[in-house]
Amino acid sequence: MKLIKTLFTALTLTAITALSSAVFADTAKVDAHHNTNAAQPAAGTAKAAPAGDADMTNAEVRKVDKDSKKITLKHEEIKSLEMPGMTMVFQVKDAALLDKTKAGDKVRFKVIKDGNAYVVTELTVKD
Repeated sequence: MKLIKTLFTALTLTAITALSSAVFADTAKVDAHHNTNAAQPAAGTAKAAPAGDADMTNAEVRKVDKDSKKITLKHEEIKSLEMPGMTMVFQVKDAALLDKTKAGDKVRFKVIKDGNAYVVTELTVKD
């Protein structure tokens, strides 16, 4: 009888330990999924990008139309607008932005949606 009691106690403890481990593992997965800081590096381990740089998108200039204040860009994904990469025509806020670029230039730009139009507000030629 003493042997059965000991075996029963050992099996119970083993089952409790296994169940606890499974519950803990599932809880850790849920916590990691809901923790918005989980994918961010620890403080001091990564250099932060300049605040305005996060909204900038890489592109190649296909055409510049100074008379119409428009520029055609083959651009990467524009995350702030949830727009995939493509080639499209943009209006520019200030025609002077077009003075510093030409077809074939690699650029970084910032764009906003103004009504039904997409308007380039910043444009810099990459070195």
